[in-house]
Order: sequence, then structure tokens, then C-alpha cells
Amino acid sequence: GNHAGQIAIDAAMVGTAMILEGVPPRVPRGLGEFWLPRLPWFNIYMDRIGGVVGTPKNCVDLLHHGEAVSVFPEGVRGVNKLYKDRYKLQRFGLGFMRLALETDTPIVPVGIVGSEEQAIAIANLRPLAKLLNMPNFPITLTWPLLGPLGLIPFPSRYYIYFGEPIHFTGSPDEDDLHIEEKVDEVKNQIGRLIDDAKHDRKHIYW
Repeated sequence: GNHAGQIAIDAAMVGTAMILEGVPPRVPRGLGEFWLPRLPWFNIYMDRIGGVVGTPKNCVDLLHHGEAVSVFPEGVRGVNKLYKDRYKLQRFGLGFMRLALETDTPIVPVGIVGSEEQAIAIANLRPLAKLLNMPNFPITLTWPLLGPLGLIPFPSRYYIYFGEPIHFTGSPDEDDLHIEEKVDEVKNQIGRLIDDAKHDRKHIYW
């Protein structure tokens, strides 16, 4: 799916939708960035909700055990984008497609609308992020101005649209050009789902 909102509430919302409305219910296993387990307390939380570091081996092991894996191919490029770039899909990584081909796993595109409004980013202090060994250091309308209270998201209503599963064939060792063609198909499907959700949304906050 597409990724946004500064913190991964969108991942939690997708998981909630799959548990409460999925037929049958599924619990998706999230793949986190490498730096997340370094965060105090969050690393314990991540472990207890079933999240794992997003290494290829972890993903392959989960898929071989029949798990549903939640992937956001934009990564931090999506989650930390500014409000002016909302719902503009950023560059997708290629790794998820190679893993899908390696494990013969179908890909379900997911379009998420609502995450861009939960924490409106107006700037990104990359020099400070580099100093703190973080991928980004976003400034939102409420954070860090309001301190810890600024981390509370706005009450944005989510629209989460699941597309039909797509089954790709081929070798995971194909050159980047052929992998990118398959990735673009997934990206285009997600873009269409986002457009449908935006069309159906009547208002941002209710």
C-alpha cells in the first residue's frame, strides 16, 4: 500500500481492517525499518504486535509460514513526505517484487486515504535527522511545538480500498528494468485505488 502520516498508523489501520472486516480475518505481519528496533520502548512494542525488521530473510520466512505480510514499497520516502506532496506516490523499491517472485506470493494492492491528514508535515530537517541517525526529522503543525502532545494525530477518517490479488511470474533475479515493469503495475493499481477513495471521501475529518 501507499505510506504516509509520519508514524505508521496507516499500517495499524490496515491491520485493523483485515482483522475486523476480512473474510476470513487475517493478521498482517509488518516489516519495519532497520532503525526502529533501536528506539527505546518502541522496540518492545514492535515485537509484541508481531512486527519484524524488514530483511529479505524475515519476509521469506514469514511467507513460507503462510503469513500475510504488510509492505509499503515507498518506505520512509512516503511516510515522511510533506503535505504539499500528499497522495503523490513516491518511488517504489524493487525488493518486495523480487521476494514475491521468489516465494510465488500474490500481491494485494491497497489504497489508503486519510493518513496524509493525520499529521500534516510542513518541513523536514534532514541535517538534524542525519545527526540523530534517523531517516528524516519531520516538522508538523503540532510537533515539536506541543511536545509529546504534538504526536497525537488529527482525527482523520480513513478510507482503505483493497484491490484484487495480482500474481506475477518470472525470476526474482531478472534485471531491474523487467522488475520495474512489474512494480509499475502494482503502483498504478494503488494509484487507482487512491483516486477511488478520494472520490468517495466527502470530508477529511468526518
